[in-house]
Parts: sequence; C-alpha cells; structure tokens
Amino acid sequence: MKYTVGIAMTPLNELTTLARTAEECGFTSIALPDSLFYMETQSADYPYTPDGSRMWTADTPWVDPLIAAAAMGAVTTRIEFYTQVLKLGSRNPVLLARQVGSVAAMTGDRFGFGVGIGWAPEEFEWCGVPYAKRGKRVDEMIDVIKLILGGGMVEHHGEFYDFDKLQMSPAPAKPVPFYVGGHTDVALRRAARVGDGWTSAMITFDDLVGVIARLRELRAEYGKADEPFEIQTVCIDRFGKDGYAELEEAGVTDIITVPWVFDGIGFDGPLEAKQESMRKFAENFM
Repeated sequence: MKYTVGIAMTPLNELTTLARTAEECGFTSIALPDSLFYMETQSADYPYTPDGSRMWTADTPWVDPLIAAAAMGAVTTRIEFYTQVLKLGSRNPVLLARQVGSVAAMTGDRFGFGVGIGWAPEEFEWCGVPYAKRGKRVDEMIDVIKLILGGGMVEHHGEFYDFDKLQMSPAPAKPVPFYVGGHTDVALRRAARVGDGWTSAMITFDDLVGVIARLRELRAEYGKADEPFEIQTVCIDRFGKDGYAELEEAGVTDIITVPWVFDGIGFDGPLEAKQESMRKFAENFM
C-alpha cells in the first residue's frame, strides 16, 4: 500500500517543509490540488458536497500545483508528486505539455499527472474556453499532451487542436503517468481507456467498491485488465489499521490522507503540529 499526503488548503510557506517531513516519514507521494480562483457567485453546484457548496472561502490559500511540485521537488530527493486533480478543461494542452515536461525534468521524473475536466463554468468561460463539449475537448487534450511528452517531432490535427510538426525538449526520461479523476461513468471510462490509474474525490467505502468493480469491467472491455493500474482514494469512512486493510483488500493501491486532520489540527494549524501528526501516522499505520 502507498500512502500519500494531501496538502489542499495548506499555507504556501509550509509546503516545502511538509514535503521534507513527508519524505523523512516514508510517505510515497504528495497530492497537489488545483483551484484557479474563487468566484463570488457560483453558477453550478460543487459535485463533491451534499449541498453543492464549496469547502473553502475566497481567502483559502491555493498554489498552482505544477509550481508547487517543482518547489517541493527541489528540496527532496525521493518522494513523488501528482496533481489531484488538475482541471484540464480551462487550459491549453500545448502549454501544459511544456509545463508538465518541465516539472518531470526538474523533479527527476517524480511527477504524475492527475487530470479532470473541471466543474465550474466560470473557470472555462473566464479563461476563454467554452464550457460546451468540454468532455470531448479534454479527451483530445490528453492525446495531445501524451503525444508531445512522448518526444520527437510530432504533429496533431484534431477537432479542437491543430498544429504542424513541433518538438519539446527534453522529453521526460520515462512516461509521465496519467491518473484520471471523476466519479461519473464517463469519467471512469476515460480512466480505464487512457489512464494509468483512477483518483477519487471524497468517497464512501460502499461507493468506492462499486467504482473499482466498474473500472475492472471497463479495463477488461478495453483489453487492459492485465496492465498496472493505480487506485488512489480519499475514503471518508474507513480509517486506522483495520480500515486501511479493508481498503487494500478492496483494490486500493494508494491512500490519500491528511494526518493532522485526525489529530484535530486545522489547515491553518501550527506547522510543527502537522509535522508531528505525519510522524505519528507513519509510525502507527505505515
């Protein structure tokens, strides 16, 4: 079992210290969240809370996850990083390929690319991208980014993106893994078809078991049942040694946790207390 530290809503000046501590404790990776901005009025429900409200405010700290990965990679040597998840829909795939390739190079290929579409129409429209056809456009974006990161001179002529031969160097020394987020059947199909893994938002154990079963069906349908596939999970009702063993038995390969939350320490709590929580978690469960 892998254990990953989630750092959503953490003050930015703590990130490099927490990365070093996580590495010292033996965590496998750090999950990097993504939020572009806080709109005063949201036109769509946030899909991962019961009432559709956001769990953060206009003053909650966020950092661009690719910049965070580069910064934390500079002060560590082993621990890995992955976006969980970066919202592709409002971005440009050619520019993203440059950024992802740069982070892979600067971290010594310790970077995984967790991707999703994005839930807020404002993030699309205010970044100059239409909300309509977002799923089809993201599918093509994934193809474009993988093509460019594969190295060499490449070209692409698709429905949404079109370019003649280009090359970005250096290409990653090994393929950047793609982890696909989303709980809908369309998202699960995307994960099974093009992903090296699936990554969850907050989910109950019973729902998770159903998702894993569906992913297995879909991967068999796409002829990928025997290929390695990560299941990265934020499970909200299974904890401790027995709970983590149950998750592993269900097929989870990577538990995403925020250790200090179990000790009643808020996101803006003392840095030293968060470090101690990571040490306790590692000693008790890893």
